Amino acid sequence: MFASTGEELLEICKTENILIYEYAIKAEQENGYSRENIISRMRENLKVMQESASYGLYNETKSVSGMIGGEALKLNRYIETGSSIVGSTLLIAMARALSCSEVNASMGKIVAAPTAGSCGIIPAAIITTAEKFHKTEEDMINSLFTASALGAIIAQNATLAGAEGGCQAECGSAAAMAAGAVVEMMGGTPEQSLSAAAIALQNIMGLICDPIAGLVECPCANRNASGVVNALSSAEMVLSGIHSLVPFDETVSAMYKVGRAMPETLRETGLGGIAATSTGIKLKKSIFKVDSSK
Repeated sequence: MFASTGEELLEICKTENILIYEYAIKAEQENGYSRENIISRMRENLKVMQESASYGLYNETKSVSGMIGGEALKLNRYIETGSSIVGSTLLIAMARALSCSEVNASMGKIVAAPTAGSCGIIPAAIITTAEKFHKTEEDMINSLFTASALGAIIAQNATLAGAEGGCQAECGSAAAMAAGAVVEMMGGTPEQSLSAAAIALQNIMGLICDPIAGLVECPCANRNASGVVNALSSAEMVLSGIHSLVPFDETVSAMYKVGRAMPETLRETGLGGIAATSTGIKLKKSIFKVDSSK
């Protein structure tokens, strides 16, 4: 029953005439859990996601270092001005993604989906889509199962860790999982879900992991906001009839190879990219009270 590749997942769904979320639930049942228990646990995950995605919209949540905080609140207030270029749906998704990142950076409770550094993308995409189209709690829970199935395949064949594959492995995987989940929520087929996931990964291929001071704050939070845009735009393309020329499995393999080819300075060490800029170095010294004369 367990699929180790996207191709195997599609074959299972086709043979059993089920959607990806149903496959994910059945796969968990094979681990000895009851269906009720599995769904109940995912419902708890959803509740945490909803709380972390909304808190920053109304509260100025400061991170431990003080580098980030209040950005979700600013975006939420900006929506009210009616001056948005992209519209309120995309903006509220971005704000929710930022909120999760801010809650995480202030030591609040989040769901690592699939990592703490990318925790805002899946909640923001699923909650915002469900809100816009009046989907139910059950629909959102099912979407999380869809996302989990895609994430499990990425984890088996590549990596979800920024330290191993760069931010493409964290925010990229989260965007891929979210894109596939949203497509299925909107009535798409398993094939379309994997196509959307592939496009989302391709869009972010090669993105490094370069946190200032080694903290999951900057540029991580903003990448969650852009990550949900990636997820939703990838879903929209597929739902319009566009498909990924390169299959999901090949895209995952390519992402892993790119990640392994990155020098370690660009893989979460805080030694390259944005972290190595003059401002990044100054912030690190300020945060850790390093004597600037040394």
